[in-house]
Amino acid sequence: KITRCTNNLLPLYFSTFALLNGNYMIKSMTGYGKSVIQLPTKKITVELKSLNSKNLDLNTRVPSSYREKELEIRKLISKSLVRGKVDFNLYIEVTGEKTTAKVNEGVVKQYMNQLKNISSVAEVELLKMAVKMPDSMKTEREEIDAGEFKNILEAVNEALTALDKYRSDEGTVLGNDFKIRIKNISELLIKILAIDSERMAIVKNRLRKAVEDLKEAVDENRFEQELIYYLEKYDITEEKVRLKNHLYYFNGALASSDSNGKKIGFICQEIGREINTIGSKSNHAPMQQLVVQMKDELEKIKEQSLNVL
Repeated sequence: KITRCTNNLLPLYFSTFALLNGNYMIKSMTGYGKSVIQLPTKKITVELKSLNSKNLDLNTRVPSSYREKELEIRKLISKSLVRGKVDFNLYIEVTGEKTTAKVNEGVVKQYMNQLKNISSVAEVELLKMAVKMPDSMKTEREEIDAGEFKNILEAVNEALTALDKYRSDEGTVLGNDFKIRIKNISELLIKILAIDSERMAIVKNRLRKAVEDLKEAVDENRFEQELIYYLEKYDITEEKVRLKNHLYYFNGALASSDSNGKKIGFICQEIGREINTIGSKSNHAPMQQLVVQMKDELEKIKEQSLNVL
C-alpha cells in the first residue's frame, strides 16, 4: 500500500515542479547603483542604495543649488523603484578653475579692524582669523544649467539600471533558495502521504484496544460509527490537496513576469496553515517529525521572502 501510494504521487510531484525549470523574475529589495559623469569643470556622482521595506521610503540628499529639481528626481526614482528603503545621494564636485565662492572683502576688513583693537598680532594672523568668521565667504547662486541637469538625469538612470541589475542578481539567488525549500517541503509531503495509511491503521487499532481494555460489551455497529467519526477527524486528505496546490501556486508566483513579494508572503501563510493542520491531526510521531521539518523549511522561506520586491 505504501509503495502504491508513493508511486501515485510521482506525477503530482513532477507537475508541481514543472515550473522550476523556468527563469525566475523575482527581485530582491537589496541593491546598490552608482554612476559617475565627468564634465569639463565638474564631476557628477550619483549613488543609490536600497534595503527591504513594506513600502517605498525614499531619502534624498542633493546640493542646495539643485533643491528646486529634487521633486523631479524623486519622481524619476519612485517610478522605477516600487518598494524598499532607498537612499539617494547626488554629489557635485568642481574640478575646474571656476568657483562660485568669493571672499566677502568688506566683511573681512571689518573683522580685521575690530581684531586690531583687541590684538597686536601681525596682519597675516588677523587675516587668518577673519576669514574663519561668519559671512567672510559668499557664494553666488547660479542658475541651473539645462545641459548639466540633463547629464544628472542620465547619471540617475544609469544608477537605477545598475541597482536594478543588482536586485535581479540577488533575486536569482533568492529564487534558487526558494526552489530548494519548496522541493524539500514537497518531498516531505510525499513521505507523509506514504505513511498516512499506516498511521490510520495504527489510530484505528489504538481506539479498538482502548475499548477492549474497558472489558465492556459494546454494540459493534455503534463502535464502527464512532470509529468512522474519529477517523474523519484525523483525515488529512483536504489538507494534502490544498498544500500541493499552494506549493504549485508558489512556484507559479516565482515564474510570473513581475516580482511580487507580498503575494509570496500570502502564499506562505496558506502553506503554513495547511502544515499546522496536518500536524494537529496527525496523532502519529513519525508524521509529526516530518511536519516539524516542513515548518523549518517554511520559516526559512518566510525569512527570505521579506526581502523580495
